[in-house]
Amino acid sequence: MEIREVAVVGLGTMGAGIAEVFARAGIGVVAIEVDAAALGHGLGILEGSLAKAVSRGKLTDAQQAEIWGRIRPAASFSDAARVDLAIEVVPERMEIKRQIFGELDRVCSPEAILATNTSSLSVTAIAAASKHPGRVIGMHFFNPAPVMRLVEVVSTVLSGSALPGQVADLARRLGKTPVQVSDRAGFVANALLLPYLNHAVKLLEAGYASREDIDTAATDGIGLPMGPLALLDLIGLDTALSILQVLQAEFGGPRYTPAPLLRRLADAGRTGRKAGCGLYDYASGARDDGDKAGNEAASSSPSTVTLIGSGRAAEAEFASEVAAAGINVTRNPAHPSDLIVIVAGPDEQVLSAAIATGRPHEAVGLHMAAPGLAEVVSTYMTDPPYAAAAAALAERLGKKTVHTPDRPGFLVGALLYPHLGDAVRMVQDGYASVADVDTAMTLGCGYPQGPFQLLDKAGPAAVLDRLRGMQAGYGDPAFAPPPLLAEHAATGIGFTG
Repeated sequence: MEIREVAVVGLGTMGAGIAEVFARAGIGVVAIEVDAAALGHGLGILEGSLAKAVSRGKLTDAQQAEIWGRIRPAASFSDAARVDLAIEVVPERMEIKRQIFGELDRVCSPEAILATNTSSLSVTAIAAASKHPGRVIGMHFFNPAPVMRLVEVVSTVLSGSALPGQVADLARRLGKTPVQVSDRAGFVANALLLPYLNHAVKLLEAGYASREDIDTAATDGIGLPMGPLALLDLIGLDTALSILQVLQAEFGGPRYTPAPLLRRLADAGRTGRKAGCGLYDYASGARDDGDKAGNEAASSSPSTVTLIGSGRAAEAEFASEVAAAGINVTRNPAHPSDLIVIVAGPDEQVLSAAIATGRPHEAVGLHMAAPGLAEVVSTYMTDPPYAAAAAALAERLGKKTVHTPDRPGFLVGALLYPHLGDAVRMVQDGYASVADVDTAMTLGCGYPQGPFQLLDKAGPAAVLDRLRGMQAGYGDPAFAPPPLLAEHAATGIGFTG
């Protein structure tokens, strides 16, 4: 069917953005709100967005006027009687959404498509309450809707067979990239993103690493656009908690069980940027990143370093960098030196090598997690001044540093590999394709590379070994590698090739 006019119910930030997307695509929009004040506020959001686009040269004044001409404000559901599609963008509460769908059932044509923008609730449960469940579908936009290209098209067991394809075609008409999935909590993006964010909070709560190091490990070690803790503050800790509760209710298991710290902060009103504080403080208008930089600046890099390694190419390269920086290098742990550095591989334990030196309190591991990032690995025997000296050494060589305990995966791996395991499990369960998972995470969450692109870059066999090491080291079933990963590792075949 041809979509000529749509109704958008709810003109908060998200609803106003969705209305703008439809109007920009040449589709008439009936903008519905509960009362005149709410309607005026929503239209003000839309006006501000269009004015900004004009000021940046993205729209001309004439184009702005054309878009405004396609928007018809309304305070009554009866104005939606002739629309071809209606989409609700109201708060994530099932009783509100069912009430909205009841009103749409009453006024809309039986042929009209009814869509929900829910990010966490069951589309099936919403559809089941409709008089015409076969025409109900999820159409999940991402914020900000005018900018983000992904739309998750969510079908249910009640959806008409042609409906998902029709809505996917509509998303393409809007300039979006659709990903078609069946109704499962979190769909694709949130079902993968939230367990990863939750795990980061658990690492912080357990004292595994500082908040700044956790975020730096994600941005500089994995290459993600934002660290998980900063992203949680942006999303809202209360919003993240509610989504995790939905995921946990459907899937169970420790990956979806909200971290106690997340729950406590949300209960205390520290919900993130919108509250001025969350995992970070924003009271001054800028994020408080603590005094990590000042503490490490107080440590000077050593003049003589004992390097210990297993003869890998990375060790030789690091030794050359140290020598080029004018620092004396020795390979003999009995030789007097300021610091013993164990150049560690991603699958190696630092403690055994530290003990073998005879000077374990002075020994620190360094793992080159990425070209510009070094993980400073402390064992339980490492004296803190030596860890600080190792960080100063790495920074003298032009590398950022994060501190991590001597545990499987160190810090970057502790964040990344369980996340990749979740992605494989999603494909293994037949819920989404490899291409759809990578599309959802790149377009919906801003990843520069999708999870399967990251996995193939590391190699299925390496990811399998590291997940097995984490499962053995932590005894946590959440780190158990999926059978599909083991199959790819056995054959040597990647996921994206």
